[in-house]
Order: sequence, then C-alpha cells, then structure tokens
Amino acid sequence: MMKEDKRFDGWQYPKVEDGVMTKYNWIAQHIEGFKLGYKTDIGAFSYINAKYGVVIEDYVQIGSHCSLYSISTIDNKQGRVHLKKNCKIGSHSTVMPNVTIGENSIVGANSLVLEDIPNNVVAFGVPAKVMRKIDE
Repeated sequence: MMKEDKRFDGWQYPKVEDGVMTKYNWIAQHIEGFKLGYKTDIGAFSYINAKYGVVIEDYVQIGSHCSLYSISTIDNKQGRVHLKKNCKIGSHSTVMPNVTIGENSIVGANSLVLEDIPNNVVAFGVPAKVMRKIDE
C-alpha cells in the first residue's frame, strides 16, 4: 500500500489541453494518447509528447524540466512511454520512445533513458544504467 503524502491532500486531476500549459506549467501534446494516473506530480516546464502513447500510473513523480517522448524524429523511433506506479524521475531527465520505467524505481536527475528500467532500482546517467536495487 502506498504511504500517503500530505502534499497530495486535496489533489485533483489537472486540466490537460493539447499544447496548452497546465496550471502547474507543464505541457502535453497529442493528449488523445496520454493517460494520467491518480496523485501524480509533474514538475514545471516538463514536456510530454504522447503521439504514440504515454501512460503515467498512480503516485508517479516527475521533476521539473523533464521530457517524455513517444516519438523521436531524429532517429525515427516511436513507441509508448510507460511510467509505472510510484516511480520517480529526477529533474532535467529525458525518456525516449518505447521505454518503461518500473514500479518504485528512481531515475536520477539529468538522465537519458533509452531502455527499460526494471522495478525497484535506482538508475541514472547518460545513457541511464541501473546502479543498484532498492531494498524494501
């Protein structure tokens, strides 16, 4: 069971409009492919491109200035980005297409995530690599 965080008291889903900054100062494009979980926290100036799907499950935290891309026109990659329950993404990180970040995992700040990150680990770097498991 998730430990309730007091900062989520009174949490409500934000109004998300295609290409329009939310009241929390993050933006999503192609929102028809965007699914946002319960009690999520997306930092200011983050960008989400959901053309090929972005799923953010419950209790996910995303730091400021992060980018989630379901499409990359530089290398022609595309695919769903899936952030599983209670994962955390450090500020200024980028998650590229066709990547899943596992439940309870932590991605360190300034990371570039090119491949799936399993459940219950800490990963960071450019490119992000698993550094250790998280002990329950």
